[in-house]
Amino acid sequence: MLFARFMVIYGHKFKSAFNSPKELVIAKREWATSIGSYDEDVLVAALELAKQTYSWMPSIAEFLQLIEKCQQGFGLPAPEQAYSEACRYASEPLQHTWSHAAVYHAGKKCGWFELRSHSQQQMAPRFRAIYKTLCDQVLAGEILIMPGQKALPEPSNSELFELINSWAQSHQLAVEEAQTSLYYLHLVARNPLRQRLLEKAQSQYPQLTLPETLDDLRKQISESK
Repeated sequence: MLFARFMVIYGHKFKSAFNSPKELVIAKREWATSIGSYDEDVLVAALELAKQTYSWMPSIAEFLQLIEKCQQGFGLPAPEQAYSEACRYASEPLQHTWSHAAVYHAGKKCGWFELRSHSQQQMAPRFRAIYKTLCDQVLAGEILIMPGQKALPEPSNSELFELINSWAQSHQLAVEEAQTSLYYLHLVARNPLRQRLLEKAQSQYPQLTLPETLDDLRKQISESK
């Protein structure tokens, strides 16, 4: 998927980056090894950022930096900062105001006692692996809850689908067209891709005021009745 998108985005620049089919195969293998553990949502967000950042296909190192930027767009600290925070407050984890719930949960899964008593050489790789999995979950839309915190209910995909259908009818648009245009509402509010998709959809329908939030969507449906 990634190289197909690169070819579309960069065209002849992509093709000129490889001298032979064999070189392309080797490059694909190396990319797969480096980013294969990331979820598709993370890669899509990084691809969107790559289009805005690089006029040529990025290197693996540059693309990994884009992935980290996407994570930071969700308020997720870099792995080194997260590990340092988890170790610093491992003695009283429930008394600390965490930079992100993912840091707390990564520390909890590693073990607070282990973080306090074992060496960085032992614990840092384990923490990074757990933290990366949690970051992927956050980027995919999962909301991590701290102890004592209540989760705000979100509509199910089927409920949102029906709301968009109602919105389409009120604006005399085809259902398929509306579902495509308002797809950004399926993404979590802090996802940087959500704002870009909203702006793109708004440019396609300058005569309409597209809903920015679910509350806006419900309000527009209610006002149209």
